[in-house]
Amino acid sequence: MAVGLRLVTERVSDGAGVPVLDSGNGEELIHVQPGVSIVLANRPPDSPGTLYISSKQVVWLSDVDRAKGYAVDFLSVSLHAVSRDPEAYSSPCIYTQIDTDTEDGDESESSDSESNETLNLSKITEMRLVPSDPNQLDMLFEIFCKCAEMNPEPVDEEEEGRHNWIFSADQMAGEGSDGEEPNWHFFQDPINSIGHSNGGHDLAHSVLEQLQINDERFEDAEEMEGGNDVGHH
Repeated sequence: MAVGLRLVTERVSDGAGVPVLDSGNGEELIHVQPGVSIVLANRPPDSPGTLYISSKQVVWLSDVDRAKGYAVDFLSVSLHAVSRDPEAYSSPCIYTQIDTDTEDGDESESSDSESNETLNLSKITEMRLVPSDPNQLDMLFEIFCKCAEMNPEPVDEEEEGRHNWIFSADQMAGEGSDGEEPNWHFFQDPINSIGHSNGGHDLAHSVLEQLQINDERFEDAEEMEGGNDVGHH
């Protein structure tokens, strides 16, 4: 379940401090990037801080205010991308979308609400990370991709059973061989459908189209064969 963005106030070590990691459950620090500003929704950017990317979460900590920090689990990051379009945002950045528990997440938090007390993190669905050196963007993006792969979306047993279908060529050919209609069922998840991220192409729809084409060709072949039989008589 998505938990969204959360406030981080606990740190370890001296100076600006570093985030507390759940090492007991295998969380490891993957990368540290200093000189990164954070932008939440349409609010002004916070003063530069340090970005910590672990095997489970993204943490940003202010360098000047030990009480200011934010974290989000990779399981709550639904999208991340490199943004260099000045029309989208004035500075090159890592753009992320965050899943929250609220159904009506509102990204338009008041930009004049500067304190953590008045910032409703449960409604923040967009976060931008702006490094002082834009040349670091591609490297940060690759790290995001690597960590996202380490945190796949959990699938419950019922959902897993619905997806667990693999047919061999013999099974496909033998299905319906006794004169019965083939009993093929294609499960389509409207959110996670196969090929959805590559232009919305639906594999199940393509397979059904191919089956329909094959059926039409088979019917044409029968008509041609029937016509030939009439000619022989």
